[in-house]
Amino acid sequence: LSIKSIVNGEVRQNSNTSDMIFNCRKIIAFISKHVALEPGDIILTGTPEGVILGMPKDKRVWLKSGDVVRIEIEKLGSLENTMR
Repeated sequence: LSIKSIVNGEVRQNSNTSDMIFNCRKIIAFISKHVALEPGDIILTGTPEGVILGMPKDKRVWLKSGDVVRIEIEKLGSLENTMR
């Protein structure tokens, strides 16, 4: 699935679940061996390339109050937040 993070209309991260080291099925299977997953549980898997600390210092643009951050996951939907 395509995964994107967009800040104020600018794509900051653009990746795909096929780039993950372990696929979603394997991650869920591993966690399920140790913890009973319930509806609504969230599994954090890390972040795709494009995080600010991986950028050259002169290209780093930090989030500030008023910025609109949108996360999109193909076939699942999107989530949009305004920084305060």
